[in-house]
Amino acid sequence: MKLDVDVLRYLSKDDFRVLTAVEMGMRNHEIVPSELVHRIASLKHGGTYKVLKNLLRYKLLHHDSSKYDGFRLTYLGYDFLAIKTLVNRGVFTAVGRQLGVGKESDIFEVAREDGTVLAMKLHRLGRTSFRAVKSKRDYLRHRNSYNWLYLSRLAALKEFAFMKALEDHGFPVPNAVDCNRHCVIMSLVQGYPLVQVNQLQNPDSVFETIIGLVVRLAEHGLIHCDFNEFNIMIDDDEKVTMIDFPQMVSVSHQNAQMYFDRDVECIFKFFRKRFHLNFQETTDGDDGSDIDTDEGSRLSFASISKTAGFLDKELAASGFTRKDQVVIQKFIGGSIEESGSDDEGSDDGNESETNETNVDGLDSLHLAEQDVIHKNPDLNSKKEGVSEENQQNSEAGQGSEHDRHNASDKEDDNETVNENDAELMKRIEKQRRRAVSAVRGGRKSLASRNSYKDKGGKSSNNSKIQKQLNNW
Repeated sequence: MKLDVDVLRYLSKDDFRVLTAVEMGMRNHEIVPSELVHRIASLKHGGTYKVLKNLLRYKLLHHDSSKYDGFRLTYLGYDFLAIKTLVNRGVFTAVGRQLGVGKESDIFEVAREDGTVLAMKLHRLGRTSFRAVKSKRDYLRHRNSYNWLYLSRLAALKEFAFMKALEDHGFPVPNAVDCNRHCVIMSLVQGYPLVQVNQLQNPDSVFETIIGLVVRLAEHGLIHCDFNEFNIMIDDDEKVTMIDFPQMVSVSHQNAQMYFDRDVECIFKFFRKRFHLNFQETTDGDDGSDIDTDEGSRLSFASISKTAGFLDKELAASGFTRKDQVVIQKFIGGSIEESGSDDEGSDDGNESETNETNVDGLDSLHLAEQDVIHKNPDLNSKKEGVSEENQQNSEAGQGSEHDRHNASDKEDDNETVNENDAELMKRIEKQRRRAVSAVRGGRKSLASRNSYKDKGGKSSNNSKIQKQLNNW
């Protein structure tokens, strides 16, 4: 859909109020009912329906009455909401020509009040040329249902976050200015896509620079996943700038090696065809092993050390799990220092700590054992039998004292058993009453429930006659 910003001149505050009401309703509605739009917009004197008619004329909304009368935002209406917000922030004041069209986005020129030209990227997921978003992108994550506008917003937020982080770490990327909804504002790169370049003064150095970017990204924990001639910009001084970041994943992703090898293969293939660079391929050694004789042998994914940074953790890139986070925290905290015989005092302190913990453990076991014996008298009797056999080997005086203690313990246990039995019977009776009431559904018995209905009625008269017969 063509972006015609001239329509913005004719839209009023009520128009944007209704557009915002439809956007809010689309959080939990695919098609927002017209009554809900009217309640959210809260325009007086039925003005909502007049505004809806105006927005339909400019194709900012789509009307659907298949199941019920409702509306939904179009990409053009979503564009106007984002542009209006960014203009109110003072990010830019004018929208210029279209710079490019991709399978997932459109690029436009925008200008600030001082004349600075920026680039505006509008994400447009859901086009017929690229609808396999669920299998090719990780925007959905655990979600099953989705909306194209919402996916475009997620893609824009992800690209803005990656661009900002890569810029802070010294990567050659555009300057991220601002982001709203599905719109990303960035600096305009003064250059050309590499696919449009037919001749380079130093193709070898440009190739090394591009391959070095792939390696640096992997060392920082990221893989571009779409690193090809279409997403690389080069200027007249052969300075390289990379673009397009929503699809980036972590080096911990299950398909990380495949994505890395694909990015490297795209660069090798392009420079081999376009600039006729010759790369020596792998040869077989005498022992049958493969020997890499080209400069690309250092691009083995397994040989790259991922210690330069952890951008995948900072940005929660796809494939980065909690297990990886624990490993990184251990790495940041430093390797475990082995304590030798130099610090004897520390060893003694550790031994004392372990002794204290052992004593605490014995005390806790002793307390737990007493609790078990208090609850199970049978275990107590078995334990007493074992203790009596052990006591026969001790002195006679000590044995008699233990016998007296055991007898008193038995009497106390019998009293506790009787008390426990009485309490147990009360609990069982209480549970039985609850079960009966639950089966009856909490209702009263029929006699008690209907007794108030027969006051002075037929049943009361029959009871009086029965009493008189009994008196006779």
